[in-house]
Amino acid sequence: MKQKNVAKHGDHHGGHHHEGAGIDRKLHDPVADRLIPLEPLDLAKIRSIDDLVRAMSKTAFTGRQLGEAADVLEAMARDKECFVVMTLAGAMTVAKQGLVVAELIDRGMVNAIVSTGALMAHGLVEATGRAHFRHNPNLSDEELYEAGYNRVYDTLEPEQNLDDVERVMAAVFGGWDADEVMCSYKLNRAIGAHLAKHARGQRGILKSAYEKNVPVFVPAFSDSELGLDYALTNRERDKKGKPRFRFDPFEDLERFAATLLQQKRLGIFTIGGGVPRNWSQQFGPFIELRHRRGGEDLPLKRYHYGLRICPEPVYWGGLSGSPYSEAVSWGKFVPPAEGGKFGEVFVDATVGLPLIVAAVLERLKKKPAAKKTVAQIAK
Repeated sequence: MKQKNVAKHGDHHGGHHHEGAGIDRKLHDPVADRLIPLEPLDLAKIRSIDDLVRAMSKTAFTGRQLGEAADVLEAMARDKECFVVMTLAGAMTVAKQGLVVAELIDRGMVNAIVSTGALMAHGLVEATGRAHFRHNPNLSDEELYEAGYNRVYDTLEPEQNLDDVERVMAAVFGGWDADEVMCSYKLNRAIGAHLAKHARGQRGILKSAYEKNVPVFVPAFSDSELGLDYALTNRERDKKGKPRFRFDPFEDLERFAATLLQQKRLGIFTIGGGVPRNWSQQFGPFIELRHRRGGEDLPLKRYHYGLRICPEPVYWGGLSGSPYSEAVSWGKFVPPAEGGKFGEVFVDATVGLPLIVAAVLERLKKKPAAKKTVAQIAK
């Protein structure tokens, strides 16, 4: 009886598992299985940022993610029929990353921007020649408040800077035709035109966007300094008996969708997540619903490329941390089996963005990309 039990519980030949027992494995040859070997990161061979990023792609963990992300950005840049949407969330301009974004616009690597309003407002600070400052941790937040210093983690935004932003906005609103309905892409273009004329010698996202005809959308416009300036302007117009400006966010939605519908292929480059990411990614479902519910004869377009830099983990359930594989289920992205190409880097964007962009710019300097042939609808 005892021998019979041994045979029953101990027989694990032939790959059969019984009550959690192991098996006699046939060990494979990884070369024969065509597995890709990793390589030690040899700093003695590193001569450039691109060298470092390429070497990191052959390592592991976040280093590999960063290296592979650079390959995705390069692929988007070299695909002349790929229209690239960049989405921005977080305090990226306060963190002094604005010129990295402006560089992407100036070089034609980004064709539309979707951003938080706060990020654009703080970007105006740089574009008008003002600065942000390092926070002295010896000062309490109560002392900062009394002095007029607004804290963003380890950085300060003087309230005077936002007064300068208000002066720019006052000039832009002063030239606005009250009969024209306002939306964020129209207003941001007007701000860019003002900067191009009055902030010569300064660089910034909205100025570059105006000069390169790149639309800038702010879906949650009222959640920003720009939105507050708009609200205050209308209150002043009330006092003077002038008609209020009208703002229609759905003009942004329609303009964005119309622009993307004209493209051959679509890519998205996301910093952070939040409203800008979701608003941009809902393009696919919006077009599907127009087709399925509205009966419109439309191509069911999805994003072919996706690159995101965000440290938020997926298990919190928020949009910012959701992977592209999840978005495939919503009809937002082309799956990898059908040609989709994605990169996801779980790192602070102030670390990942400069490294990835600098590496790709070095590659494009050695071997320039063909000029983009993406469509832009009338201004």
